[in-house]
Amino acid sequence: MSATTISAHRLADLIGTFDRAPAYLGLAEAIRELVGDGRISYGTRLPSERELTGALGVSRTTVTRAYVALRESGYAEARQGAGTFTRLPGGPVRAPDRALNPGVPRAGLLDLVCAAATAPPGIAAHYTAAVADLPAHLGGNGYYPAGLPALQAAIAARYDARGLPTRPEQIIVTPGALAATAVVAAALTGARDKVLIDSPTYPNAAQAVRTGGARLVVAPLEPNGWDLDATAALVARHRPAAAYLMPDLHNPTGLVMAEADRARLAALLRRHDCVPVVDEAHHELVLDETTDAATPPPFAVHHPGTITLGSASKSIWGGLRLGWIRAPHDLVDRLTQARIGLDLGAAVLEQSVLARVLTADADAIVEANRQRLRAQRDALAGALAEHLPDWEFRMPAGGMALWCRLPDGPAGDSTMLTAEAARHDVLLAPGPVFAPAGGLGRHLRLVYTLGPADLVEAVQRLARARRVLEEGSGRTTPAPRRTTAGPVLVA
Repeated sequence: MSATTISAHRLADLIGTFDRAPAYLGLAEAIRELVGDGRISYGTRLPSERELTGALGVSRTTVTRAYVALRESGYAEARQGAGTFTRLPGGPVRAPDRALNPGVPRAGLLDLVCAAATAPPGIAAHYTAAVADLPAHLGGNGYYPAGLPALQAAIAARYDARGLPTRPEQIIVTPGALAATAVVAAALTGARDKVLIDSPTYPNAAQAVRTGGARLVVAPLEPNGWDLDATAALVARHRPAAAYLMPDLHNPTGLVMAEADRARLAALLRRHDCVPVVDEAHHELVLDETTDAATPPPFAVHHPGTITLGSASKSIWGGLRLGWIRAPHDLVDRLTQARIGLDLGAAVLEQSVLARVLTADADAIVEANRQRLRAQRDALAGALAEHLPDWEFRMPAGGMALWCRLPDGPAGDSTMLTAEAARHDVLLAPGPVFAPAGGLGRHLRLVYTLGPADLVEAVQRLARARRVLEEGSGRTTPAPRRTTAGPVLVA
């Protein structure tokens, strides 16, 4: 089979603008990012130096030196008489993380569990600039329990722009939104306290709340939204100390709470002295701007006592591993003390990178991620319509996943299907993982963070796995541990 090729004009379009001081290094870095994040696949034949020179309007020397830099850094190789081909340091297959996917290092595995995208264009340049800034921090101990001041200010400014006035001292930076959830749970709850939580919900958050000893009060989430009458009855009966909420592009359902419902729920929680803990990890991933998902103000606008959790992992890149807490003034000290009991701060380099991103080109990066997710969501939905037309799902206005209801029968048991799908090299997260009180056995979350071609292939494999179950030859052993062992496996 002949190798994939990319034309000079297509490569020039993907590269766009690049740093020209010096130009050959900027060009090499731009191509490295394209290869690294998968927009140019491994083993692709790059255009000849002459062709790329004309397409970019640069000198032949610039392209020649850029290709040399790519080869020296392990991102390209020259083949005698054939041209220059992309490669990756260490080979074509990224080794799976054994905590997320224990025991599955093989190639060809399609992961529909981990809701995290590849790095966006331009992120490497921010790392380079942040490294240059690092000496300014080396004279201190490197601990910033509340966060690097520049990053606190940048995050606060983002809330200001959304109509929620915020001071930098209200921000506590954490290693991801999950760590933020653990900090809040440690600060607000003890062994006798209760926390209101939806079902389905993000399983790692439920585990973080339980770890502190709190008990969960589960509010079933209806297919079309929140039943606030039922929620009101639960709050009145159980008097929870806090409520963990995801009103913006809820994970896993993709639902968005209407503004009127936010106001009503905020008033309810205020009457019962229940602190709203609002997870906004997905709120920037609105894919359909004409929907109501693009318009609701932050929940904290309706309840000043709200603790809001944010994250760069979904909207920017998971590798940054940074999240934050936006706290009301009267809870900042309490949350800071709880945070110090868990760790002494996030890494300085990553905080410096995120501060640069948020103040320079965060909107462009988020929009690039939205464009990719939009195409991937549509590819997944189209493949399901073609190959599994009796699977039901509501097309989400954003986020990273489809929440599917499977038909009746053995092939509609998501745990059995997860087990069989793993034998077809597709990793799934069955519905019960998202059910803190059990149930949801006919539901399945499918993330659309892979490329369109991989998503189509994954659905085709799922259709084959389903046929195995329908024909009665599928084994009914429990799903592999890597997909059902517990919420720590689901991103």
